[in-house]
Amino acid sequence: MQPRQKGKIMTEKEKMLRQLIYDANYDQELIEERKRAKDLCYEYNHLRPSDETGQHELMLRLLGRTTGACCIIAPFWCDYGYNIEVGENFFANHNTVILDAAKVTFGDNVFIAPNCGFYTAGHPIDAERRNAGLEYAYPITVGDNVWIGGGVQVMPGVTIGSNVVIGGGSVVVKDIPDNSVAVGNPCKVIRAITEEDKQRCWDRGADGMRN
Repeated sequence: MQPRQKGKIMTEKEKMLRQLIYDANYDQELIEERKRAKDLCYEYNHLRPSDETGQHELMLRLLGRTTGACCIIAPFWCDYGYNIEVGENFFANHNTVILDAAKVTFGDNVFIAPNCGFYTAGHPIDAERRNAGLEYAYPITVGDNVWIGGGVQVMPGVTIGSNVVIGGGSVVVKDIPDNSVAVGNPCKVIRAITEEDKQRCWDRGADGMRN
């Protein structure tokens, strides 16, 4: 039976936004929305790096919400754009990919190193439904004052707390609590962030960070 909302059958977009299984590959509304987002990404990625005004204007058209300074270094790709919300002083380096079928929310002072991905979308384990173009999407939330190292991949449904450092190359499949350093595949907390860290230089061996 098809899911219903207030007595009517839900659209595939409504299912997507409610974290239900939905038709990602063959629904025309979602296809057109992805085309729009990809075209805007294409325009953004072909602007001159010095064209800060053009970059700002395109990001306002693409992203769902920006609350202040936002710097995203091309190339950048997303699926829909309107599901991405970024806080004040947001920075993402080259080759950031955000598959935003569900909401992706970044707090204030989030720094993202090159080659990072945030993937809300997933597919059924069974081949029959997967081959039929069905998928699901669970939101990703990143708190305030977060540094995400190079090559980090964040999976569907993950929450990364505030004041967190994620070591380079990590694959984040579970929530990461506030005030912690986490690294690995799967990503795990290796220690808390302490007052002592304000006096330390970068410790390559301990934290596995790559910028």
